Amino acid sequence: MITDVTVSEESILQMIDEATDGLPVETGPYKEKSLKSIQPDMEHEKITDLLIKNALENIDEATPDWKYVAARLYLRELYKKAGENRNVNPNIGYGSFYQLIQTLTEKGIYSASILTKYTEDEINHFQKVIDPKKDMLFDYLALYTLATRYTATDHNKNVYELPQERWMIIAMYLMQDEHPEKRKELVSEAYWALSNLYMTVATPTLNNAGKTHGQLSSCFIDTVEDSLQGIYDSNTDIANLSKNGGGIGVYMGKVRARGSSIKGFSGMSSGIVPWVKQLNNTAVSVDQLGTRKGAIAVYLDIWHQDIELFLDLKLNNGDERMRAHDIFPGVTLPDLFMETVEERGDWYLFDPHEVKQVMGYSLEDFYDEEKGSGSFREKYNECVQNDQLSKKKVKAIDLMKRIMRSQLESGTPFMFYRDEVNRQNVNSHTGMIYCSNLCTEITQNQSPTELVEEYIEEENTIVKKYRAGDFVVCNLSSINLGRAVPDNVIERLITIQVRMLDNVIDLNNLPVKQAVVTNHKYRAIGLGTFGWHHLLAQKNIEWETEEAVQYADELYEKIAYYTIKTSADLAKEKGSYPYFEGSKWSTGEYFDQKGYSSERWTELKEEVQKHGIRNSYLMAVAPNSSTSMIAGSTASIDPVFKPFYSEEKKDFRIPVTAPDLDHHTYHIYRRSAYILDQRWSVTQNAARQRHVDQSISFNFYVPHTIRASILLNLHLQAWREGLKTTYYVRSTANDVEECEWCES
Repeated sequence: MITDVTVSEESILQMIDEATDGLPVETGPYKEKSLKSIQPDMEHEKITDLLIKNALENIDEATPDWKYVAARLYLRELYKKAGENRNVNPNIGYGSFYQLIQTLTEKGIYSASILTKYTEDEINHFQKVIDPKKDMLFDYLALYTLATRYTATDHNKNVYELPQERWMIIAMYLMQDEHPEKRKELVSEAYWALSNLYMTVATPTLNNAGKTHGQLSSCFIDTVEDSLQGIYDSNTDIANLSKNGGGIGVYMGKVRARGSSIKGFSGMSSGIVPWVKQLNNTAVSVDQLGTRKGAIAVYLDIWHQDIELFLDLKLNNGDERMRAHDIFPGVTLPDLFMETVEERGDWYLFDPHEVKQVMGYSLEDFYDEEKGSGSFREKYNECVQNDQLSKKKVKAIDLMKRIMRSQLESGTPFMFYRDEVNRQNVNSHTGMIYCSNLCTEITQNQSPTELVEEYIEEENTIVKKYRAGDFVVCNLSSINLGRAVPDNVIERLITIQVRMLDNVIDLNNLPVKQAVVTNHKYRAIGLGTFGWHHLLAQKNIEWETEEAVQYADELYEKIAYYTIKTSADLAKEKGSYPYFEGSKWSTGEYFDQKGYSSERWTELKEEVQKHGIRNSYLMAVAPNSSTSMIAGSTASIDPVFKPFYSEEKKDFRIPVTAPDLDHHTYHIYRRSAYILDQRWSVTQNAARQRHVDQSISFNFYVPHTIRASILLNLHLQAWREGLKTTYYVRSTANDVEECEWCES
């Protein structure tokens, strides 16, 4: 590689030849244009930037491989900078791995546990496992994203760690406490999965694994108690998690409504809006070391008396004192409400505090155990009939109109179908699920944390004792369907991937203690997928077909089988999660509900009942927009926006093509997300939801001119077909913020 301050024409042509070697690109015009643009005294880095920009300008549907040319040029510069900082000849590329770990540990970047847990011989062995040729798998946007956001640098942002070393550090960190006899093999296997881009880990794991700061989990869900102490304690916990790189889901349905009584004095409560605004301020003011602001989703029941004010929180007009523009609202919807919308009937709004006072129970603690009947509708109707309760009557369709109006303007609120979620809850024996997380794919038991007592232990020591509630933690990782399925590695991949996720639980450094308790109590993980549209293109399957629906059904059943089997095998090795007894895993009801009756499923059911299962919750499909970019595939289960578009960066635009775009795949990608019939998307998602024990980040893509009746029918279809949640309504008129917290 060239290390001179200025570079000769011959060296530039050599750089271009090396960068284009083996790629189907025409270099003549590119060379001519580049040589004309380069000034005699231009430095090496400036020349590389110019070559990269010229390569990016050549990207289009016919010649997508210029993105790999740009990546190779950028990689040369990364090697050069790392070599200078590590005192390594840049021609070598990767230097001493052991020396890198020593240097970054001394600088306070790497966790000391790496050198404590692994010997120098082991680290030298892992250096031999590292395969620099895997860097050729990255296109430019992938490499740029990984190098500028995730690889380890010193405190002055100087390049030290290279891409394959990031994968190996993650593998070593997650396997550090495995049995020494098999640890080398497990580290190598985890590196195999990561370096081949068969999978990605969650953004916090990708960024923080092996480092001294931050935690490894993506999202958290808190349940706010109806008390001043509970509200402020929750805000403090949320701030601490946001500071450490977590996105938060917050259930506010237990908090009393506007005009409710306080200490018996009627009309004193100001309702939930001031507390939501407080959370909004927390999201803005407590960011991740200045990299991005916090992100908080707040959920409220559709029967809560403040629901109308809540649905207006994100609107751009009206009283600004009643707005919270940085919050992501979500609505929890019982079957009964959706039925009432269909019937164009009346709906009643209640104050949860008054319901508890008068009726002796909390309405939010019930759900319909069966479709069309159950305890929620019984309790709701009791509340409707009770004259002692103050209530507000509204048209259900009018509330739905307000929901859809807000969705077309802001993309939110998210939809949470609480009855279906709780009917499918594998741990219904120990709790209730009130809402989802920031990205709508996590559904786990929740309960508020309560202050038990506060006392002075000695002169200057005040002790507070809390009863820990279920504070949900999301530990995420995703399969790259576009690469793992064609290479036929799903079983091998899931075997190591579930183990990696399970180890995150024990290695995590969470700042909120009740989250630690919940994490170990349920040992919940969220194995997901991305690259669905990429895979359909490779399989030559059109989106709007029964074939795509059938394929989703078959593929996700296969993924579910291997995920459950791996967790069951881990239970034999390490023990099952503490609340296994009485769960739908232990009774076999989970398998019966899913209709898993084949011989291999029956054998697995018996194995789980006999030996237990390591993780209470197993699968959740996250948005994956950034991490799928790093892995060179399509986001989550979403269709591509267009076969060819541009990503905006600070100083230039980066052209992007759909993965593996050529004359064989173009017709699969040709219809953009906003043109595809969303009814097919719902049916596809219903097929995969059957096999996912938690939920799926599922977006609607609609034109801004969509008629209200059509959007309503999409929501009704999603509910009828058994979707647990829906995420953004992405219209051509709104610009929604990407969720990066659940990236995996």
